[in-house]
Amino acid sequence: MSQREPGIVREPFGRVGEADVHRYVLAWPGGLTVRVLDYGGVVQSLEAPDRDGVPANVVLGFSSLDDYVKNSEPGANRVFFGALIGRYANRIARGTFTLDGVVHRLPLNNGPNSLHGGPEGFDTKVWSATELHEADSVGVRLELVSPAGDGGFPGTVTTQVTYRLDRQNRLSIAYHATTDAPTVLNLTNHTYWNLAGEGSGDVHRQSLMLNASRYCPVDDDLIPVGDPAPVEGSPFDFRLPTAIGARIGASHPQLGIAGGYDHNWVLDSSGASFAAQACDPESGRLLTLWTTEPGLQFYSGNFLTDDLVGTGGRPYGRGAGFALEAQRFPDSPNRPDFPSAVLRPGEVYRQETVFQLSTTD
Repeated sequence: MSQREPGIVREPFGRVGEADVHRYVLAWPGGLTVRVLDYGGVVQSLEAPDRDGVPANVVLGFSSLDDYVKNSEPGANRVFFGALIGRYANRIARGTFTLDGVVHRLPLNNGPNSLHGGPEGFDTKVWSATELHEADSVGVRLELVSPAGDGGFPGTVTTQVTYRLDRQNRLSIAYHATTDAPTVLNLTNHTYWNLAGEGSGDVHRQSLMLNASRYCPVDDDLIPVGDPAPVEGSPFDFRLPTAIGARIGASHPQLGIAGGYDHNWVLDSSGASFAAQACDPESGRLLTLWTTEPGLQFYSGNFLTDDLVGTGGRPYGRGAGFALEAQRFPDSPNRPDFPSAVLRPGEVYRQETVFQLSTTD
């Protein structure tokens, strides 16, 4: 691949069982370099220039396939670095939901809840991959067939997720899925960002703006309770750029439950709309997010620990990154008042989320 031209490089990255795993390096000259694994659809690294043109990896990840596999094992502090999440992103209370009068029970992997598709979700699968060389972008399309009963969910679901990198320093993630029987589906990507560079410390000085005037309060098991609440006058008001750490230690019951932020914000606009923006004041890196989804889970890395060693060889620790997960709301299959996550035969699940990296003066 010429340094003067955009392109893709496919590299071996190990094996899981009998399956070969590869890493796809998407690069745009003078812009971003993104590394995507066909194991779990993981965004392993994303190099972006600062205001002086100096690149740094701004997402959290592991350096080896073994580390990703070990982190998905029972008893591990699962962090889902950069992974595609399915069949159901976020939590389903008590691992149970009823669809068309039939009760479905899911494996529990988060206290009394099913989290991120359970212990063997989409983040643990090896996806088939196709390279994309297009006029204005380079990318990789990942495909996975999830059989009926996978993770306890009904229906055989065929999913395509396409990562594209373009000349505007945008990484877009487009999701497409169909099913042969009624099911629920909620897909997202679980990349953690540190705009100062991964392994550089916590993100508390980095600012965040969320296009949301309501959020979902949760119970002690992080399941939404009641109606979405206004952010006005609370530490959950990010309608103007605010340092992530400015109010994270405030005396607020919701912050105490989650150990910080781990909540769904109800986005004020629908369709392919502006959802969030984050900035690191020192490097000048600016992250802007657009999505077609109605909700955005903002997680401030409350449960990251020092034993998580990243791609740069440095331990992470609490608050080493933040996640912005565009999705349907947590526990929607049990909340008819929330946007529906039901997918039926003949319907197509579609969503797109776009991350753009730029710099401030």
